[in-house]
Amino acid sequence: MKDEIIQCETFGGTYPFAPHYRHVNGFDMHFVDEGNGEPVVLLHGDPTWGYLWRNIIPALAKTARCIVPDHMGMGKSEVPREPYPYRLVHHIANLEALIFELDLRNITLAVHDWGGPVGLGFAIRHPDRIKRLVISNTWASARWPGVPFPRLIEMIRSTGGEKFVLERNGYLERALTGTTHHAERLSGPVMDAYRSPFPTPESRVAMLCWSRDIPVTESDPSYPEMKRIENNLPMFSSTPTLIVWGMLDPVLPASVLRWWQDIYPHATVHVIENASHFLQEDAPQQFGGFISDFITANT
Repeated sequence: MKDEIIQCETFGGTYPFAPHYRHVNGFDMHFVDEGNGEPVVLLHGDPTWGYLWRNIIPALAKTARCIVPDHMGMGKSEVPREPYPYRLVHHIANLEALIFELDLRNITLAVHDWGGPVGLGFAIRHPDRIKRLVISNTWASARWPGVPFPRLIEMIRSTGGEKFVLERNGYLERALTGTTHHAERLSGPVMDAYRSPFPTPESRVAMLCWSRDIPVTESDPSYPEMKRIENNLPMFSSTPTLIVWGMLDPVLPASVLRWWQDIYPHATVHVIENASHFLQEDAPQQFGGFISDFITANT
């Protein structure tokens, strides 16, 4: 389990949520559990953790039960030595174990970044537990969508990537500030909160693994799993779906939004013109309002 200081840290009151843990698949997985009602599971990606959703949780928790896990090796969750290198199948299995432990049903599943493949990987295995989908600046195609592969991720996947991520801790800050439109909102205390789970090279292994696990060709280890997810996305063609997209995202631009719209033409779509990849930082009240209104309209 993470150091007790990190376990209990509220980061100047910006993350005032009691920590909860379940031991799943050999490690302690942290999650926020706030509010009552039908569950809303909010999934972060890389290189963030549950802190990403801090400004959205309070409003949703007024009428729903917000479950916000930290993926293995991220946030307040433990950084296990095995199964290294962490793969998509492991993260899906961890989420599945947590949801089964909590016996969550009628789930509103909200996914972002790598949370998309992880959450939808769970969803296609247990569609009976999913009541609504919320999709934001994510992807779930076996091949990287038709946009240039980010240079920062290319570098992490190179031979010098381990030194850059593990020793120099060069990834997190560049990724956050480079894909947040209103980077001025990433104040010192906020960036300290994002950095706090990763003080040592050993604590940064998940960030290295996420970038290296993105499938690019059929020979990549997680390609078959991502292809399985992609092939099964149409099973939610009648599931109420909300798509919220930050239109200034340089990693997953409007072409990826259109890809999702082709899969889910029935979806309610909101675009946020002045938001980038991390729309939870750029427009949290707007994003949270869209989710609340969507749940109310699809009770």
